[in-house]
Amino acid sequence: MPTPTSPPRLQLTAISKQYPGCLANDRIDLSIAPGEIRALLGENGAGKSTLMKIIYGVTQPSSGELRWHGEVMKMRDPAMARGLGIGMVFQHFSLFETLTVAENIALAMGTAAGTPKQLEPQIREVSQRYGMALEPSRLVHSLSIGERQRVEIVRCLMQDIKLLILDEPTSVLTPQEADELFVTLRRLAAEGCSILFISHKLGEVRALCQSATVLRGGRVSGHCVPAECSDLELARLMVGDAEGLESSYPKVSGGLPRLRVDDLSWHNPDPFGCSLSQIRLEVRSGEIVGIAGVAGNGQDELLALLSGETRLARGEQARVSLDGAPIAHLYPDARRTLGLAFVPAERLGHGAVPDLSLSDNALLTAFQQGLVSRGLVQRGKVRELADEIIRRFAVKTPNANAAARSLSGGNLQKFILGREILQNPKLLVAAHPTWGVDVGAAAAIHRALIALRDAGAAILVISEDLDELFQISDRIGALCSGKLSPLAATAHTEAVEVGRWMAGEFAPVAPSHSPAAAPAAAPL
Repeated sequence: MPTPTSPPRLQLTAISKQYPGCLANDRIDLSIAPGEIRALLGENGAGKSTLMKIIYGVTQPSSGELRWHGEVMKMRDPAMARGLGIGMVFQHFSLFETLTVAENIALAMGTAAGTPKQLEPQIREVSQRYGMALEPSRLVHSLSIGERQRVEIVRCLMQDIKLLILDEPTSVLTPQEADELFVTLRRLAAEGCSILFISHKLGEVRALCQSATVLRGGRVSGHCVPAECSDLELARLMVGDAEGLESSYPKVSGGLPRLRVDDLSWHNPDPFGCSLSQIRLEVRSGEIVGIAGVAGNGQDELLALLSGETRLARGEQARVSLDGAPIAHLYPDARRTLGLAFVPAERLGHGAVPDLSLSDNALLTAFQQGLVSRGLVQRGKVRELADEIIRRFAVKTPNANAAARSLSGGNLQKFILGREILQNPKLLVAAHPTWGVDVGAAAAIHRALIALRDAGAAILVISEDLDELFQISDRIGALCSGKLSPLAATAHTEAVEVGRWMAGEFAPVAPSHSPAAAPAAAPL
């Protein structure tokens, strides 16, 4: 541990970052000592990620000074940062999808660390030791979101880390996985590693972090000791007005069945993927059904079969139906015509095209809403829709011409969700709707989902955030190894019971008829 007179490990003085039309960081002061775990809190768009990118050398500050162990530094690039012992886990993954886990980690560590093949035993050992098991030979594109997050964290843990920057590291981890990660982080801190921790899960911040710096509008708005504050007090420091942040919603029983999944079994040709077995699911109009589960247990496969990205052959078309009409064989656009809307788990690249403007991204899924006439895009109507999404869902952006990648994670999520909700769907399927968003944005998203539910839509939410599912769901279940537990009324269920379901401790749902052989996907 440092002596009282030793300099901080990292010290930022008057750091500013100016983008065209946006002052992301405004004269920020921040310091962190060896062995300290410091939280960086703030709304989406408050400047947290920009500041971390400056520390990691991804972005250069417009002005200000950065000192490393008391020495003034110009962090030229991430390679220099890694050479000093700085590691960063980004909120949006920085992995090459066509390479293996080992190849991605080898790229980050450099040739001196060895070949990907030579690193495989170490990757297995480190990932298992920290409760984040990985198979080094798997291609990244075959991994679930949670598994990709593990790669990011393990990649940093294999380096000689002196400062570890974590941007929403637990957003796709189960509570048990998060607890295991915290054991690792406390061990690293005890060994002298400094940790900067960005999270919107305030309970985690209070449990883990010794200190916190709060940003609002790009400026430091305060400091606190999280353990001495309640979640609501932390939320007030972040957003100012805490109205609506502690909302509880009445539970309802729903109306007529809208989505029906009937004894759906599907064999995944990917040897590393998850097959589905006799899934039975019903979502009624005017209700929210929540599905919990550890990443990699069939969530991605079920989402693909519901959205139309994976289709079944015509003989199996009735396995999935919307308002009684079989849809399992239909392409995504045909399902949208029938009233299905979809919010995917991955925002950039799946929910939105990073380099396209918000207007063009609005057109991508809403083109059937009168935005195209006789083959011509109605640019005025497209812009009106994008502006309405921005206004109604309080998306922080200069205007609708801004590229999707320029938005913070929470603001892009609000835009994608707003785009789907404003199409007035009969059925909304949403994956991880508040992944990595701040408390204010999460509350706004929850209110929007409840309003859509109360307007008569059927909503299916797949999430790994049990607190979220219990807050907004009317019925809840869990996926484990491709099997779905029975659904139960949330008001009469406890998190401990759902945790058991997530581990596979549930009786299978009796099939409605003799199960058919697991169908293959329809040919494209």
